[in-house]
Amino acid sequence: MNIGIIGAGPVGMILAAKLQEAGCNVALCERNEVKRNKIMDEGLVLHGTLNSTTRFAKVYASIAELAELDLDYLVFSIKTYSVADALAEAAHLNSPKLMVVAAQNGIDVEEALVPAFGEPKILRMVVNYAGNLTAPNTVKVTFFIPPNYIGSINDSHPEKAKELAAVLNKVDLHTEAVDSFDLLRRVWHKTILNSSLSALCGVGRLTMAEAMSDADTTELIEQTIRECVEVAEKEKIVFQDDFVRQCLRYLKKGGDHFPSLAVDLINGRRTEIDHFNAKIVEYGRKHYVRTSLNLSFTNMVKAMSNRNIVYRVPGSSGDVVKRIMDKGLADPKAMPGQYKKKNCFLGIDLGSSYSKFCVIDEQGTALFRYFLPTMSNDKQAFKNVMQAINSNFNVQKSCATGYGRKHFIDSDIARTEINCAAAGVSFSLKGEKNIIDIGGEDIKVIRCDKDDTVQNFYMNDKCASGTGAFLSEIAERAGINIGEMSSMAALSTYSKELNSFCTVFAKTEIMNWIFEGMSREDISRGIYISICNRMGKVRLDPGVPTVLIGGVIAHHPYLKELLSEKLKRDMVIAAHPQFTVSYGAAILAMAEYNKPLPEIAVPEAQKN
Repeated sequence: MNIGIIGAGPVGMILAAKLQEAGCNVALCERNEVKRNKIMDEGLVLHGTLNSTTRFAKVYASIAELAELDLDYLVFSIKTYSVADALAEAAHLNSPKLMVVAAQNGIDVEEALVPAFGEPKILRMVVNYAGNLTAPNTVKVTFFIPPNYIGSINDSHPEKAKELAAVLNKVDLHTEAVDSFDLLRRVWHKTILNSSLSALCGVGRLTMAEAMSDADTTELIEQTIRECVEVAEKEKIVFQDDFVRQCLRYLKKGGDHFPSLAVDLINGRRTEIDHFNAKIVEYGRKHYVRTSLNLSFTNMVKAMSNRNIVYRVPGSSGDVVKRIMDKGLADPKAMPGQYKKKNCFLGIDLGSSYSKFCVIDEQGTALFRYFLPTMSNDKQAFKNVMQAINSNFNVQKSCATGYGRKHFIDSDIARTEINCAAAGVSFSLKGEKNIIDIGGEDIKVIRCDKDDTVQNFYMNDKCASGTGAFLSEIAERAGINIGEMSSMAALSTYSKELNSFCTVFAKTEIMNWIFEGMSREDISRGIYISICNRMGKVRLDPGVPTVLIGGVIAHHPYLKELLSEKLKRDMVIAAHPQFTVSYGAAILAMAEYNKPLPEIAVPEAQKN
C-alpha cells in the first residue's frame, strides 16, 4: 500500500510512523528543510505515550515528487488554511485508485478537498491523539484516547475506510471505521472538545491541565460545551444525555501541555479558529442560536492574530515585545503593523556566541535586526524575539544558519554560514571578492567568483585563537573593557605581539605585560597585532575587493587598519557586519520563496 502524507506536524508524523510500522510504503512531504533533513538522517522519533524510531526512504520537499509512488492514499495533515496552496500541486496526483484522507481537526475541513478530488474519493479521519515537537524529527506523544475514527464522507467507499482502519489496528493505533452520519457526529464531538479549551488556553496562556484545574475556567469550558451542543442539535446531531460530563472527563486527561491552536496563537502564528469556534458561530447564526462564548473566543483569537494586540498588551509579554521592536527596527519611525501586509523574509544566524535575527522585504531592505547571547540558553528570550517578529512581520519564508541551524525547527530551510555570508555581501557587491568573517569561535575566509558563487574557503575550526572568544578572555584578563578596546588600541604605536596563540599561555603573557607596567592602550594594540599576524598566513587572491564581516570586526573596527597594513591591501567593513550572515540567510529565504514550482507531468488521460 503506497501512502503519501502531506505535512510533518505531530499528527502527520505519528500517523506516518504507525503506517510504516504496519508495512505500508510511506512517503512524507515536508517543505521545512531542517525537519526534512533530520528525519532523513536520524529517523522519526516518538516518545511518551507511544515510543518508536522509524526510518523513511522517501522524504520529499514538494508534493509533486509524490507522483512517482502511484499512491493508494494521500493524507492531508497540514493546517486547514494551507490546503488551498497545497491543492495546486496535489490535484495532479489524482488517479482512478487514489483515495484522499483529511486527517485534520475542525468542522467542514474536508470541503476544501472536494473541488479537486470529488466527494466519493474523500475519507475523513477524527484523530484522538496529540503531541508536541521536542526536536525537528521528534514528537512527544502527550496522549492517545482511543479510538480514532475514519469514514467515507458520502459512504461511497466504506471498504476503503475499513481497509485503512485495519492497517492502523495492526499496530495498536486503534481506529474504527464508521458511516458518514456517525462520522459527522464524531467530527462535531471532537470540534466541541477543541473549541471548549483551545482558544481559552491561547488567550489565557494556560495548559490544558491548568485550565481544567481551575473552577472559574472549568465553568467557562462547561458553558462553551453546552452552547456548542445546542447548535449541534439544531443540525440534527444528537449526543447522549451525559455528553457534557463525558467531555469534561475527556479534557481532564489532556495533560499539562498547550493545544495546537494555543501554541500557534502564543507564537504569533495564524490559527485554525475558523474551523473551530467560528464554525459553531456560523452554524448558530444559521439557526438563530446565540453563541456568545464561542463568538467571544473567536473574536479574541482573531484580534490577537490579525490586529497584533500582543504588541499593545500592558504587562510583561506586551512590554517585552515592544522593547524588542523598539531596539530592533531598522527604521525607528516605523509603526507597529506597518509590515504585516508586505512580504517579508527572515534570516537567523545561530552562532556560537550570539544568535542574530534579520528581517528583509522583497527589495532586500533590512527592516529588523536583533541579537541574543547564544550561550545563555534563554529559551524564553528566543521565543520573545520570534513572537515579536511573527507579530509584526508577514514572514513568507525563513532560513537558519550557524552552528545551531540543524536543530532550529521553526525555519523553512537551512544553509551554511559560508553560503549565507556570500549571499549577504554579494547582494550589494557583485563579482569577485574575498570575505573575511571573524566570528566567536572561528575565522572564515571565503572566495567568491565573478558570478558570486563560493569558489573556495578556509576555516580555522581547530583553535579559537584570534576569534571573539579569544579576544574576550584576553581582554578580561587584562582588565580591558571590550567595548573600549578598539579606541584604546588606536591611541598606541606599540608593535609587540603575543608569542602564543593558545588562550591559556596568552593569559600568562598578558600578566607579564601588566607586571612590566605596560599601558592598556599598548596591551590592546599588542593583542590586535597578534591576531593580524595569525591571519597573515591566510591566502587572499590579489586584485579583488576584500570585505570584513562578523561580530568581532563590528566591535573592533581598528582591526581593519592593522589587517590592511599586514596583508597589504585595502579592505572595507560591510554595513552592519555582525548581521551580514543573518542578512544573507534572509536573502536566501527570499530566493527560495521566489523559486518557480517544478513542472508536473500530467498524464494524457487527465488532460481531457
